[in-house]
Formats: sequence, C-alpha cells, structure tokens
Amino acid sequence: MNPLELLAADAAAANPVNLWGALGCAVAYSASLLATLDAFADLILSRGDSPAGRLTPGVGLKFASKLAAAAIAVISAAIVLALDDNWFAFSTLSIAFAVVVGIGVIVLLRHSRTSVPQPAPANTTG
Repeated sequence: MNPLELLAADAAAANPVNLWGALGCAVAYSASLLATLDAFADLILSRGDSPAGRLTPGVGLKFASKLAAAAIAVISAAIVLALDDNWFAFSTLSIAFAVVVGIGVIVLLRHSRTSVPQPAPANTTG
C-alpha cells in the first residue's frame, strides 16, 4: 500500500458516519413533515368552517407556529447532518421532505382554487 492509501484508510476509519445521529435527524425530518402536513390540513379544514373562507387569528397563529417549528427542526437536522459529513442522509431526507411538502402545497392550492365560491349565473330567460 502506498502512503496515500494508508492515509485515506486511516481517515475513513477515524471518522465513521454517526448512524444514531442520522436516525435522530430522520425522526426530526419526519416529525417536521407531519407537522407541515397537519398545518396544511388545518388550513383546508378551517377555510370550510369559517365565514367567507377567512382564517381566524387563532387558526392563523396555529398554522404559522406549526410551520415555524417544522422549519426549525428541519434546518437543525440538516445542519447536524452536514456537520457530520453525512451527505447521503442529508440529500435523501431533504429531497423527500421537499417532494412531500411540494405535493402538499399542490393539494392546498387545488383545494383553495376549487373552494372559491363561483358567482351565480345570470338569469337569461328574460
């Protein structure tokens, strides 16, 4: 073995991936994902229950607090994975989170588009 191979093997043995840290970050990502989807569901349900489709201040605060907590948890977990040089877990968890939240946003936008009250057709029979 040449000295570079020995150095690379020694560096790989000295800094293994922290699997427990990756598992903890995966749990943080999944909890954040569930909180985000729950916030979207609250928004959809509250628009159907409130007058004129507007949010009450309490529901708006609940929605925003869930999204803020989810963002804090995801950013913290991403930082931990990046500091641990676990780029595989960082990439896969971030992509999965973005895809599922993107699907949730699409559903939220579709629901808001279909739930807008349409004006009644004009009486054309004279």
